[in-house]
Amino acid sequence: MGSFQVELKKWVDDSYEIEIGFGLQQQFIKDIKNGLVGEIKKFAVITDSVVKDLYAEKIYQSLLEQGYTADLFVFEAGEKSKTRKTKENIEDAIEDAMLEKGYRRDCCIIAVGGGVVTDLAGFVAGTFGRGVPFINYATTLLAAADASVGGKTAVDTPLATNLIGIFNQPEKVYLDIATWKTLPKRQISSGLAETIKHACIANKDFFEFLEENIDKILAIDKEACEHIAEENCRIKYKVVMQDEKESGLREILNLGHTVGRAIETVSDYQLLHGEALSIGMVAEVSLAKKLGYVTEEEKNRVIALLEQAKLPVVIPEYIDREKLVKKLYTDKKVKNGQLRFVVQQGIGEIVEYQENNFAIPIEESVAREIIMEMK
Repeated sequence: MGSFQVELKKWVDDSYEIEIGFGLQQQFIKDIKNGLVGEIKKFAVITDSVVKDLYAEKIYQSLLEQGYTADLFVFEAGEKSKTRKTKENIEDAIEDAMLEKGYRRDCCIIAVGGGVVTDLAGFVAGTFGRGVPFINYATTLLAAADASVGGKTAVDTPLATNLIGIFNQPEKVYLDIATWKTLPKRQISSGLAETIKHACIANKDFFEFLEENIDKILAIDKEACEHIAEENCRIKYKVVMQDEKESGLREILNLGHTVGRAIETVSDYQLLHGEALSIGMVAEVSLAKKLGYVTEEEKNRVIALLEQAKLPVVIPEYIDREKLVKKLYTDKKVKNGQLRFVVQQGIGEIVEYQENNFAIPIEESVAREIIMEMK
């Protein structure tokens, strides 16, 4: 009996461009014609039932007009669709439908929509043919702030959120701010939660910009929206560049998510992701105040900005708080049975609990107290 070493050293460049602008559909087609994905001629456009008629159908038709082979795959809009079942059952199983239509490894997936679409499409792209290229065409502020940058793709299960997935980087990301004009006001506010989170973890000046310009952003002012899109990408890029696979620093992007994700699930997705995150950020800034990392004034500023963005800052009456505390312990941030919170230090910084460890272990009694105290 013997053994041998399998040498599989990799040098991979996963860099990609993020294009920010108004009305980027023509630029997208131009990029495809100019070889963005090489010689590929087959495109699977994945979208949801809301975005289909607004934008995806136009992108799909443009590809056909240019002589490419393309198909449109549509699933029901909403976080409830972000499951393995949807991945199997988009138009009776997207992978099967793609195979039946002759798709093999020589294809590209285009995600047109918000975070649920980019998560699901990126996951399919990572597994179809053991990996095919994909492009994100983000149509929501939430996707622009979060889901379209960083390469995290996943689905939810009844037991946990975002724990079945892979890291998969796109070929390019398009952040089309013109699409925000068709978003319901509630969706704009939801997207602002991730934006406020980024300011809290990394840039006090950006936080002050949001305080001064939140009404302009809610009205989709071109200049203000371009600035927040760029700043969101810059902050997230800096973090992801240093820690792509979430082994240390990238955990700071989970600010507000420990409680937020639990609330989102326990609400049975009556709350949008950003709305649940907003309540989660109130819980965590309250914890930061309790632990002495933020002042009362800083805590109140964070809560006031969330309210200015027309986001909820209290736990809805219909949510069972005991069930919520229990749900916290199915989170992917639980390690060795201990609940761990990312905690902000003032505004614009995060507490480094130990070297390259940004999550503080919190006793269940403390977490319970914070939840119970929230009005």
